[in-house]
Amino acid sequence: MLRKILATFAVAAAVLVAAPIAANADEYPEQGTPATVAPGEVAQLGFSGLPANTPATASAPDAVTLSIIKASTLTRSTDANGAVTFGASATQPGTYTITVTAGGETATATLTVLPADSSGDAGSDSGLPHTGVDPVLWVWIGGGALLLGAALVIVLTTVRRNRSE
Repeated sequence: MLRKILATFAVAAAVLVAAPIAANADEYPEQGTPATVAPGEVAQLGFSGLPANTPATASAPDAVTLSIIKASTLTRSTDANGAVTFGASATQPGTYTITVTAGGETATATLTVLPADSSGDAGSDSGLPHTGVDPVLWVWIGGGALLLGAALVIVLTTVRRNRSE
């Protein structure tokens, strides 16, 4: 009996010691919203989770234009919620990483520029491949199986009644 009580206290102590460890875990880095555009279009990249009311500096590869000016870095202030938005565009297709630093915190976002002949959407296509499955066919098969089962029950009930008479 004493062993069970000691084991219970040992487990309870381990749980109490382990709980603060999770609270001290590293925070995940702030992330920006990714954007996909055609060449030359301006994408508004939003970054949040940064310190409030601090200067935020965005840096981008040379192929990316920040705001209206061809610049690889641009500085703006974050709002009271720690959010900031930068406009970015590129004329060459590719994937570019935009990095924003504010008050020692860093956030990144991805700007994807599609080739000129590729539109961002597939029109009426859902983007998923058609695998040849037709769900209406399965509904008809299931309904037919239910009707056959109901007919079988009716026939068996009728036969049993006729035999018992």
